[in-house]
Amino acid sequence: MFGMSHESYLLLDAVVTIIGLIVLITKFKVHPFIALIIAAGFLGLTSGMPVDKIIKAFQDGFGGVLGFVGIILALGTMLGKMMAESGGADQIAQTLIRAFGKEKVQWAMMFAAFLVGIPLFFEIGFVLLIPLVFIVARRTGVSLIKIGIPLLAGLSAVHGLVPPHPGPLLAIGVFGADIGKTILYGLIVALPTAIIAGPIFGTFIAKYIPGNPSQELVDQLARETDNKSLPSFAITLVTVLLPVFLMLLKTFADIAFAEGNVVRNWMDMIGHPITALLLALLLSLYTFGHRQGIHSKQILKLLDASLAPTAAIILIIGAGGGFKQMLVTSGVGDVIGHMAVNAQINPILLAWLVAAVIRIATGSATVATITGAGIVVPVVGMIPGVNRELLVLATGAGSLILSHVNDAGFWLVKQYFNMTVAETFKTWTAMETILSVVALIFIMLLSLVV
Repeated sequence: MFGMSHESYLLLDAVVTIIGLIVLITKFKVHPFIALIIAAGFLGLTSGMPVDKIIKAFQDGFGGVLGFVGIILALGTMLGKMMAESGGADQIAQTLIRAFGKEKVQWAMMFAAFLVGIPLFFEIGFVLLIPLVFIVARRTGVSLIKIGIPLLAGLSAVHGLVPPHPGPLLAIGVFGADIGKTILYGLIVALPTAIIAGPIFGTFIAKYIPGNPSQELVDQLARETDNKSLPSFAITLVTVLLPVFLMLLKTFADIAFAEGNVVRNWMDMIGHPITALLLALLLSLYTFGHRQGIHSKQILKLLDASLAPTAAIILIIGAGGGFKQMLVTSGVGDVIGHMAVNAQINPILLAWLVAAVIRIATGSATVATITGAGIVVPVVGMIPGVNRELLVLATGAGSLILSHVNDAGFWLVKQYFNMTVAETFKTWTAMETILSVVALIFIMLLSLVV
């Protein structure tokens, strides 16, 4: 068509579609859910797919993603809500602050965010922990930015790199990676990355931008918490980390026992993300609920309320799955895969680059992850020995880069920290970019040994 080979036309079609998707989201402010459906339909029609297969491909992709991720998101959100309402997050933060002391309080905030952020969405973790930033800044006299940037780095690192967060889970499903190995590798990469982008960068940038919090916001958020009412640190830690422990246990069982072994079969079921999160949620109903004096009716209301904010996220993820399936079914993915093989681009670097470009253009880490994984997945079958778990991490790392004015997180940080747009670029945007690039470096180094 137009004097081009079929492969060239498909590639051009994909480029035009992705640019169109970006324009719809950024220029015309179309909701990403609607924009992804339009983009998928356009790609299906223009790529020459039979009309009767276009809707089916989209439905298959949509349902295939949500059949797994939708359940995970619901369970993880409920667990996060129970932790928030019980004061478990406060307990983790306050315990670490006491352990580290005033001089190293920024390290305490990073570790607190890292632990609390494992079962929580970034936005929920941010809103949950931001009062602690104001309280600690007031108590210690330490710069707001010096305390806040490490907290943001801890939350963002686990959000982009560690399941059961939606981004890594989406990529695990697309690439067919092992969830236990991804958690293990994700933690290995995320912790040193958060340290560099958090306490180290935060201490440096706070010398130039100390931060000047809004007094109104400080008065509203910086309330002291009654320590006696909080669940203990040990109970909180056991509840929050139970799903991670069970999923890692599944991976170890897969290594230690032969396929078909009874112990391995049971551990595969118990360590499945859905089962692991369900067990942690059931435990939290006691540790964060009844044990804290929260009655059954109250718990039911809390769990109901927790699901409402995730509706849009779930729909976007589903539509992203449909768009990904259209890339695969139309043959665009195969063309891109062959190009990557011929150009001899490292698949891990390719995954990071694709996700990074889409993230910068759309401002959405979720859109960047699902679209980037869909584009890169054909490479997996063409290049033997590609580590699928590291592809997941590379896609997640790329989706974190250069948060700017098209990202809701940019404005969230700007308003809460009472910064100008320029100051937000120098702090938040720089931190996100450091996270992305440093994570890529660690992933590439890890690829040499795994």
